[in-house]
Amino acid sequence: MTRPAIRVRRIYDPPEPAEGARVLVDRLWPRGMSKARAALTLWLKDIAPSTELRLWFGHDPERWTEFQRRYRAELKANPAAVEQVERLGRQGPVTLLYAAHDPDHNEAVVLADYLRRLDEDAPASR
Repeated sequence: MTRPAIRVRRIYDPPEPAEGARVLVDRLWPRGMSKARAALTLWLKDIAPSTELRLWFGHDPERWTEFQRRYRAELKANPAAVEQVERLGRQGPVTLLYAAHDPDHNEAVVLADYLRRLDEDAPASR
């Protein structure tokens, strides 16, 4: 069974009709963003990297590979939060939202890849 696509977008970009469920995956609320403008389905703080990992990473591209490894380990240890996003994905498209300036080095990118890999590894009956 193929699930709807998982998209990754910056929360400051205006919502689009085809985004489906909009899930903020940051632990901190984005500066200057009102809840109405965010148009969230869910703010899933529990799936964000730990405060310690977020501070260590500091959005330093040189730490990207190690950040991905550590964050994936945190995700593996947090199946309840991952299941919340998977449940939304079974209902339709999901857009993972982040506030960072760097579109290539942020937790939403890692999370989207993690979820896609889970989907690829899942049994067909799931």
